[in-house]
Amino acid sequence: MHADFRMAFLRLLAVTSAISYCTAFYVPSYSIKTYEDDEAIPLHVNKVYSDNTQIQYAYYDLPFVCPPTGKKHAGIASGRSVSLNLGEVLRGDRIMTSDYDLVMGQDQECRHLCSHETDRAGIKRAQKLIEDGYVAEWIVDNLPGATSFVTVDRSQKYYAAGFKMGYKDISSTTGKPRYFLNNHLTLVIRWRRAPGRAGDRGAKVIVGFEVYTKSVAAEDRSTTGCPKDIHNVNQGMELFISANNTNFASKYPHSSYLPEQDDADDGSTLTIPYSYSVYFREDTRVEWANRWDMYFNNQEESTSIHWLAIVNSLVIAGLLTTVVVMIWNRTVHADQKPLRDVPLEEGKNTLRRKKIRSGARSPRLVEKSSGGLLEQTGILDNEDNDSSDDELLEDITGWKLLHADVFRTPAYAGLLAPLIGSGMQLVFMTTALLVLSCIGILNPSFRGGFVSVGMGLFVFAGIFSGYYSGRAYKTFGGLNWRKNTLMTALLFPGLLFCTIFVLNLFVWAQASSTALPFGTLLGLAALWLLIQLPLVYVGSWVGYHRSQPWEHPTRTSSIPRQIPAQSWYTKSIWAVLLAGLVPFAVIFIELLFVFRSLWQDKSDYYYVFGFLTVVSMVLIVTIVEVTIVATYVQLCAENYHWWWQSFFIGGGSAIWVFLYCAWYYFMKLNISGFISGMLFFSYSLLACGVYGLLTGTVGFLAAYAFVRRIYGSIKAD
Repeated sequence: MHADFRMAFLRLLAVTSAISYCTAFYVPSYSIKTYEDDEAIPLHVNKVYSDNTQIQYAYYDLPFVCPPTGKKHAGIASGRSVSLNLGEVLRGDRIMTSDYDLVMGQDQECRHLCSHETDRAGIKRAQKLIEDGYVAEWIVDNLPGATSFVTVDRSQKYYAAGFKMGYKDISSTTGKPRYFLNNHLTLVIRWRRAPGRAGDRGAKVIVGFEVYTKSVAAEDRSTTGCPKDIHNVNQGMELFISANNTNFASKYPHSSYLPEQDDADDGSTLTIPYSYSVYFREDTRVEWANRWDMYFNNQEESTSIHWLAIVNSLVIAGLLTTVVVMIWNRTVHADQKPLRDVPLEEGKNTLRRKKIRSGARSPRLVEKSSGGLLEQTGILDNEDNDSSDDELLEDITGWKLLHADVFRTPAYAGLLAPLIGSGMQLVFMTTALLVLSCIGILNPSFRGGFVSVGMGLFVFAGIFSGYYSGRAYKTFGGLNWRKNTLMTALLFPGLLFCTIFVLNLFVWAQASSTALPFGTLLGLAALWLLIQLPLVYVGSWVGYHRSQPWEHPTRTSSIPRQIPAQSWYTKSIWAVLLAGLVPFAVIFIELLFVFRSLWQDKSDYYYVFGFLTVVSMVLIVTIVEVTIVATYVQLCAENYHWWWQSFFIGGGSAIWVFLYCAWYYFMKLNISGFISGMLFFSYSLLACGVYGLLTGTVGFLAAYAFVRRIYGSIKAD
């Protein structure tokens, strides 16, 4: 058995090593877009976002940028919305065509876009966005405009998606902050010859899109609106409107002090000129199929930390596997032998009576100590008998005494069955997402694909949810299967939908692009009620009417057994917390990278799904083993209420993950504002609930299989 375990562990290590090398593989697209010389290239504007807040805004909703004119560029009128998939809408994308003219192969040193007049409210809005560190996302040929960086040793270049809206500095004279807007952009389009026959005909493909920002004052410009010398700029575009002293004097007629700033809308405006430059540069070092690698290069430095996470996970899983093997080989196997011929309660009572009688004779043997050796021998014989009786009594106590109660229907079985069904729905969805990500189908070039495909998988997996819920409900002896079907279809998805709807109201109030349009909410409700609910009904009907309930190896008595007093570590809350700490220790290192991509560095793309898949596999193994050990300890304590306990122990690490989110918020993030904080903790709680439901289902099924296996191998009346 130990040799088999070592071989299995080595195979697992080999598989995880192979999967981890899939971290940078992806399918960038299904077709290559080629451009001929002098062909127009559309530039799309999307949104602005910040690492310091969870509120995003559509770029054209900002009051200080050039609004679209409606003129056609690359055959499409500016200001038109681009059709988005569900994932793009849910992540807050609002992609629209722009007025920027890009023509393949034609450099433009400077071109004036517009001069936009902005009032005090618009200036204040721009200052707030710059203060919060907002960056803008533009798109050319499905590539986000990127800020270019180089590594410390200057050996490698990498991209960070987006570019800064402006910058802030401190005035040397007044000591007060000043805000400057980046109103001139240099767009660098990197291209190479297209592969295959298209390249032989002179076609080109885009392999990079870089944006370099500059703040240029409104003065000293030519008649075209461009700066006279774009390469030597001495003064930036400061966002400042002088105070209206006349208005202040009328407001404060008896005051000798007049404020330096006026927030009132008195009609004063600031004209902001916008311009841009375009340069096309050939880059033969980057293949079109690998053009997204520039956005991932900065993640290669953290590869050693990912390997540390895998080693940490494997060590914990290895130790737990050893414990499970010891339980199975030395305890469960040995415990099964005496029960094949001895009824449990009768054997226990007989041994207790024998021990009482032998204990009564022991004092008399001690009193007759004058005979010396014989009496001592008698004492030793009795002690040997007592020792063997104790061992036999130990053999038939503990978990074997629960054979008539261990499969007793749990309390609130009508709630447990829908939760198990929804958990299996999440297991199917998550497994499929990880597989599709590892083989490269889901990747950053498929914008919004992860969320869109995940939503589709979740809806389709409703049939699995109904099947497992219906079969579990039948096993628990339920009779109203239609009620169980509605519970399964409405409980968990309904909680998700209601939570998102309530949060959406707060985001709507902020006029943020993160807010879901009303049509999208109706579409989600239609997916839920018109597609998923019928699938759950079909699966539940098959699971309840066409499938047999899971068989239990022992019969359940009519009178419940009394449960003895329990140790503190077997009580529900302590067992859940202690057992949940082990799976959390498996994933906490990898969670750092996930949190950084989601919350701290949104310009970065998390795309090490090979490592994530390995850690997830080890996590599932760890949850299975922890739940088995905890269930065995509970049964040995003669506590047969293991159904809900195994579910909570399996999902116990969700509590630690949520506490980890709270620690990350206060120690690592600089999120400001009540709405942003509320969104962070709400989404974190929602994600931890989904994670807890998934892992709780895995733990329950593992414990159920374990209990059926150990009680199926004994013969007890």
